[in-house]
Amino acid sequence: MELGVRPGVPGEGLAQRLAWITGLRLAFLTVLLVATAFLYLRGELSEYPISLRVVFATIASGYALAALYGVVLRSGKQLHTLAYTQIVLDQITWTAIVYVTGGATSGATSFYALTCLVGAILVGVRGAVFAAVVGIAIYASLCGAFRYAWVLPPHDQIAVGYIVNVKELIYPLLVNALGIAVVSMLAGYLAERLRITGGALEIAQQRAEQAERLAVLGRVAAGLAHEIRNPLGSIRGSIELLRESPGMSDEDKQLCDIVHRESARLANLVDDMMNLSKPRPPEAQSVDVAALAREVVALAARAERSSDVSVEYVGPVGAARARCDGEQMRQVLWNLVRNAVQASAAGSAVTVRVEPEPAGIELSVEDRGSGIAPEDVGRIFDAFYTTRSHGVGIGLAVVKRIIDDHARMGARIMVESPPGGGARFRVLLSADLSGLRASMRPPGASAG
Repeated sequence: MELGVRPGVPGEGLAQRLAWITGLRLAFLTVLLVATAFLYLRGELSEYPISLRVVFATIASGYALAALYGVVLRSGKQLHTLAYTQIVLDQITWTAIVYVTGGATSGATSFYALTCLVGAILVGVRGAVFAAVVGIAIYASLCGAFRYAWVLPPHDQIAVGYIVNVKELIYPLLVNALGIAVVSMLAGYLAERLRITGGALEIAQQRAEQAERLAVLGRVAAGLAHEIRNPLGSIRGSIELLRESPGMSDEDKQLCDIVHRESARLANLVDDMMNLSKPRPPEAQSVDVAALAREVVALAARAERSSDVSVEYVGPVGAARARCDGEQMRQVLWNLVRNAVQASAAGSAVTVRVEPEPAGIELSVEDRGSGIAPEDVGRIFDAFYTTRSHGVGIGLAVVKRIIDDHARMGARIMVESPPGGGARFRVLLSADLSGLRASMRPPGASAG
């Protein structure tokens, strides 16, 4: 069946489930029709003409409704309304079958529970509960109609087989209501578990696809790194010499600055590709994070002179030691600072802050740019995802991969972007308690 919902839109899953349920409903009606016709042709049902008319009319109505469902599905509109409508009409259909097969004591009452399963498949827990409420309400109404003679048993059925006494109606009503409720709860629970499992499976699939992309990137990067780095180093060295030449005009120096800046950006891109594609397990060390931050700030201040964005350090003058891999944490800080500078407007500042805390050390990088949209916060660490036209989405992916590798050392990363603009990346590291105890040891005291 051709659905009126485009692939990838939110209603696609519900449309597919509705199509499958409609197909199964047609198959069930066909089996019911064949079985009824077979028994009728054999003469086993020939003495129930009125009941047979009700059954055949119910089956015909089911086919007509299935055709109507197909028309709505092709339009792709009001799918949730269609799902709830199917649940109600199914329960009414089963009530017609129950009416001609024994009333309150009919074995067809189990079909009410079947609709609870359908509701759970279509809408989830709400669908299962809705189907149970509708089924119990209609079944109770049928029992009440028999009790007060609003509805009489079919003329071709034995009236004695239909219960109309209140005392006799209570037991089948309670048993069937309980059965429908139990099936509804189980169906809702299974639907919820399936939804959670499906979400986890989708995340796992996304991670597998990302790992495959990284594997391809690793093979490409390994082949290109050598070919790019050597000529790129020659270009940067030549530009440095050419820029210092005394015969250069101001315009020529500006052109040299552009070439030098772009070649540096290309070198950073090659480094990011290599770091992302060939990760190295971190080595736990006692690292002076404050000194590392000051070094990166000094390096960034020289590297970003042409961008008119200042990079400043705020934190302790002395040591602030944490357990981490020093080289990898330097890469994390450098990528965060570079990302902050690229997100900042000319004349603004990027702040690198180191704050010792009781639980560890917080290393943060804050910019005053336009901020991060709420829908992008959850994806900024994905490889190849970027909101800037000149980026490829690798730098922050390297940061996330390194921090994830440091998770066993207690490292975490968080991002904050208030509505007023700007963004703040916070890296939480575990303090190096052994280094702290060593610094507090009196001079001349032994380590033992």
